[in-house]
Amino acid sequence: MSTLTLAQANTLLAAALAAARAAGHAPMAVVVLDEAGHLKAAQREDGASMFRIDIATGKAWGAVAMGASSRVLAERAKGNPNFFTTLADTAKGRFLPQTGAVLIRDGSGRLLGAVGASGGSGDEDEAICIAGVAATGLVAG
Repeated sequence: MSTLTLAQANTLLAAALAAARAAGHAPMAVVVLDEAGHLKAAQREDGASMFRIDIATGKAWGAVAMGASSRVLAERAKGNPNFFTTLADTAKGRFLPQTGAVLIRDGSGRLLGAVGASGGSGDEDEAICIAGVAATGLVAG
Protein backbone atom coordinates (compact mmCIF):
# COMPACT_ATOMS: atom_id res chain seq x y z
CA MET A 1 0.00 0.00 0.00
CA SER A 2 1.58 3.31 -1.05
CA THR A 3 1.42 6.57 0.83
CA LEU A 4 2.55 10.06 -0.03
CA THR A 5 6.02 10.59 1.41
CA LEU A 6 7.48 13.81 2.73
CA ALA A 7 10.14 13.61 0.02
CA GLN A 8 7.43 13.42 -2.67
CA ALA A 9 5.54 16.31 -1.09
CA ASN A 10 8.69 18.45 -1.01
CA THR A 11 9.52 17.59 -4.62
CA LEU A 12 5.96 18.49 -5.58
CA LEU A 13 6.18 21.85 -3.76
CA ALA A 14 9.49 22.77 -5.36
CA ALA A 15 8.28 21.86 -8.85
CA ALA A 16 4.99 23.73 -8.44
CA LEU A 17 6.75 26.88 -7.26
CA ALA A 18 9.32 26.56 -10.06
CA ALA A 19 6.45 26.34 -12.55
CA ALA A 20 4.92 29.49 -11.05
CA ARG A 21 8.23 31.36 -11.37
CA ALA A 22 8.75 30.14 -14.96
CA ALA A 23 5.27 31.36 -15.90
CA GLY A 24 5.75 34.71 -14.19
CA HIS A 25 2.84 34.29 -11.77
CA ALA A 26 2.34 36.38 -8.66
CA PRO A 27 3.86 35.01 -5.42
CA MET A 28 2.18 31.72 -4.54
CA ALA A 29 1.48 29.39 -1.67
CA VAL A 30 1.28 25.64 -2.20
CA VAL A 31 -0.07 23.09 0.29
CA VAL A 32 0.15 19.30 0.12
CA LEU A 33 -2.26 17.20 2.19
CA ASP A 34 -2.31 13.45 2.72
CA GLU A 35 -5.30 11.21 1.97
CA ALA A 36 -6.89 12.09 5.33
CA GLY A 37 -6.58 15.85 4.77
CA HIS A 38 -3.64 16.30 7.13
CA LEU A 39 -0.85 18.72 6.27
CA LYS A 40 2.15 17.05 4.66
CA ALA A 41 4.02 20.15 3.47
CA ALA A 42 3.42 23.83 2.72
CA GLN A 43 5.32 26.83 1.46
CA ARG A 44 4.43 30.48 0.96
CA GLU A 45 6.66 32.49 -1.33
CA ASP A 46 8.04 35.85 -0.31
CA GLY A 47 5.44 38.48 -1.11
CA ALA A 48 2.44 36.13 -1.05
CA SER A 49 -0.36 37.53 1.09
CA MET A 50 -1.20 36.15 4.51
CA PHE A 51 -4.34 34.34 3.32
CA ARG A 52 -2.64 32.27 0.62
CA ILE A 53 -1.84 29.24 2.82
CA ASP A 54 -5.40 29.17 4.18
CA ILE A 55 -6.92 29.42 0.69
CA ALA A 56 -4.61 26.73 -0.76
CA THR A 57 -5.42 24.48 2.19
CA GLY A 58 -9.17 24.97 1.77
CA LYS A 59 -8.97 24.07 -1.91
CA ALA A 60 -6.87 20.94 -1.25
CA TRP A 61 -8.91 19.90 1.79
CA GLY A 62 -12.16 20.10 -0.17
CA ALA A 63 -10.66 18.13 -3.04
CA VAL A 64 -9.38 15.28 -0.88
CA ALA A 65 -12.54 15.24 1.26
CA MET A 66 -14.84 14.98 -1.76
CA GLY A 67 -12.54 12.91 -3.99
CA ALA A 68 -12.62 15.41 -6.86
CA SER A 69 -10.52 18.31 -8.10
CA SER A 70 -11.52 21.73 -6.85
CA ARG A 71 -12.43 22.65 -10.47
CA VAL A 72 -15.03 19.86 -10.48
CA LEU A 73 -16.28 20.95 -7.07
CA ALA A 74 -16.59 24.58 -8.22
CA GLU A 75 -18.70 23.44 -11.17
CA ARG A 76 -20.89 21.29 -8.91
CA ALA A 77 -21.32 24.21 -6.49
CA LYS A 78 -22.85 26.35 -9.24
CA GLY A 79 -25.73 23.91 -9.56
CA ASN A 80 -26.24 23.32 -5.85
CA PRO A 81 -25.04 26.37 -3.89
CA ASN A 82 -27.01 25.61 -0.72
CA PHE A 83 -25.41 22.18 -0.37
CA PHE A 84 -21.91 23.56 -0.85
CA THR A 85 -22.53 26.39 1.62
CA THR A 86 -23.66 23.76 4.13
CA LEU A 87 -20.52 21.71 3.40
CA ALA A 88 -18.33 24.74 4.15
CA ASP A 89 -20.21 25.30 7.44
CA THR A 90 -20.02 21.63 8.37
CA ALA A 91 -16.28 21.62 7.67
CA LYS A 92 -15.81 24.65 9.92
CA GLY A 93 -14.62 26.77 7.00
CA ARG A 94 -11.96 24.32 5.77
CA PHE A 95 -13.84 23.54 2.54
CA LEU A 96 -13.25 25.88 -0.43
CA PRO A 97 -14.67 24.71 -3.78
CA GLN A 98 -12.61 27.00 -6.03
CA THR A 99 -10.34 26.00 -8.91
CA GLY A 100 -6.73 25.53 -7.84
CA ALA A 101 -6.36 22.06 -6.29
CA VAL A 102 -5.98 18.57 -7.73
CA LEU A 103 -5.94 15.08 -6.29
CA ILE A 104 -2.69 13.13 -6.06
CA ARG A 105 -2.94 9.46 -7.07
CA ASP A 106 -0.44 6.68 -7.51
CA GLY A 107 -0.10 4.73 -10.77
CA SER A 108 -2.87 2.33 -9.78
CA GLY A 109 -5.29 5.16 -9.08
CA ARG A 110 -5.11 5.03 -5.27
CA LEU A 111 -5.78 8.38 -3.62
CA LEU A 112 -2.66 9.68 -1.84
CA GLY A 113 -3.77 13.24 -1.09
CA ALA A 114 -4.27 16.60 -2.73
CA VAL A 115 -2.30 19.72 -3.57
CA GLY A 116 -3.72 23.22 -3.59
CA ALA A 117 -2.25 26.55 -4.62
CA SER A 118 -3.22 30.17 -4.20
CA GLY A 119 -1.82 33.39 -5.56
CA GLY A 120 -2.81 33.47 -9.21
CA SER A 121 -6.03 32.84 -11.05
CA GLY A 122 -7.68 29.49 -10.41
CA ASP A 123 -6.35 28.23 -13.74
CA GLU A 124 -2.80 29.32 -12.85
CA ASP A 125 -3.07 27.74 -9.40
CA GLU A 126 -4.32 24.47 -10.89
CA ALA A 127 -1.60 24.42 -13.57
CA ILE A 128 1.22 24.68 -11.04
CA CYS A 129 -0.38 21.93 -8.95
CA ILE A 130 -0.50 19.66 -11.98
CA ALA A 131 3.15 20.48 -12.77
CA GLY A 132 4.13 19.63 -9.22
CA VAL A 133 2.36 16.29 -9.25
CA ALA A 134 3.89 15.41 -12.63
CA ALA A 135 7.38 16.08 -11.23
CA THR A 136 6.82 13.38 -8.59
CA GLY A 137 5.86 10.75 -11.16
CA LEU A 138 2.41 10.54 -9.59
CA VAL A 139 -0.95 11.27 -11.26
CA ALA A 140 -2.93 14.50 -10.93
CA GLY A 141 -6.68 14.10 -10.89
